[in-house]
Amino acid sequence: MPVATATKITALSEDLGSQRRVAELLGVSPAQVTRWRKGGGIDLVNAERVDLLELLMSSLLRLYPAEAAERWLLGINPRLGDRRPIDLVRAGRSQDLLGAIADERAGGYA
Repeated sequence: MPVATATKITALSEDLGSQRRVAELLGVSPAQVTRWRKGGGIDLVNAERVDLLELLMSSLLRLYPAEAAERWLLGINPRLGDRRPIDLVRAGRSQDLLGAIADERAGGYA
C-alpha cells in the first residue's frame, strides 16, 4: 500500500523545518502544501514531485545531517551536469537523481 501524500508532507515538513520550506522547494504555494497535508487532492505532477523529494530526503538523511542534505538539494551537482538537484525534482527527473544518490552512497565523484 502506498504511503499517503499527507504522510509524506508531514515527514518532509519535519525534515526541512516547515511546510513553508517544503512549498518553496517544490515551487508551490504554502496553501497547496497545507491542503495536501490535510488530505486534499493533489495533481499527478505534484504528487510525483512530493514522492521524489521524500525519497531523496530519506536517502540523503541516511548519509548526512538535515542541513547538509538540504545543501545537497540546493547546490550545483557535477554528477547532474552542474544542475541543482531540486530543479530536477521539479522537472520530475527521477532517474538522474537516483543515479546521483547512488554515487553519493558509493562515495563517487563526477
